[in-house]
Amino acid sequence: MLDSTPIAVGIDVGGTKTHLRAEAGGNPGPGQSAVADHVRMSVADHVRMSVADHVRMSRGWRPHDPLSAAAWLAALIDEALPQGARPAAVAVGGHACETPRQCEEIRSALHTLLGVPCLVVGDAELLVPAAGLDKGVGLVAGTGSVAVGRLPGGDTVQVGGWGAVLGDEGGSAGLVREAARALWAAHDRGDPPDALAARLIAAFGVPEVPALGAALESATQPSSEWGRHAPSVFAAAEDGSPIARRVIAEGGRALASLVVRLAGRGVPVDDVVVAGSTVLVQPALYEAFTGALAEALPSARPRPLRVPPVEGAVALARSLR
Repeated sequence: MLDSTPIAVGIDVGGTKTHLRAEAGGNPGPGQSAVADHVRMSVADHVRMSVADHVRMSRGWRPHDPLSAAAWLAALIDEALPQGARPAAVAVGGHACETPRQCEEIRSALHTLLGVPCLVVGDAELLVPAAGLDKGVGLVAGTGSVAVGRLPGGDTVQVGGWGAVLGDEGGSAGLVREAARALWAAHDRGDPPDALAARLIAAFGVPEVPALGAALESATQPSSEWGRHAPSVFAAAEDGSPIARRVIAEGGRALASLVVRLAGRGVPVDDVVVAGSTVLVQPALYEAFTGALAEALPSARPRPLRVPPVEGAVALARSLR
């Protein structure tokens, strides 16, 4: 049956883990929405149509080398699909796919390898179709932070996503960086160490606040090495640290500002689909974000994503002809 049944393959390549999902079934007819049809399917329908559901580490993903990235994706598909199964269409949301040119180069190389319709977008672009929407903003705040949407003409606009050293405000790594900066400022003012200082000193294994700078600078992979200490910031806020609470509030405002920037560039922002291992797990950050968004853009509706982003990749694969 697999040899003759079209298989839509969706891949969400994250910074840490990659999720591939493949489902059997035809594409929608002219005028039909693959996104809406896919989301309307019941859980039983998805189970019945499932061909593969595969999670692995993203080790080896090199999005700035299109040929390497395409070969990595093709090997993943070969590894995940049952023997004899071939994809009819493939859609990929790729971590660190930062420009349309870069995504197109990977798509072209992947199409050459597979010989089927392919689409490659940034991983944040999976959120809107995963939520069953045809338009809107996808906002991710996990280790990093980024927001993406489309202009009425279809062009993609991405803001944020500059990495832990330069940006990613509101992501876990950015929160830790800003917490350390705030502690240094408090130290320079002569303020006594508070709960945030105690927790961050313990997390980094240093004796005092001035040593935090060297600890951050010694990281070989700042995003992951800084980001894993973000729970200390939230714990300190619960302990009553005003500095931690201020850092979280500023992180929420920074996330809202990403949506504001998209709106300023003409992107429709009525629906904002929110995902990420930080913003959806930490209520204090989510509430800070939604409060700031309501103040800046009252018409924007935040929508927490309750399904895996790979659902958006499968829906996009079904839309390919």
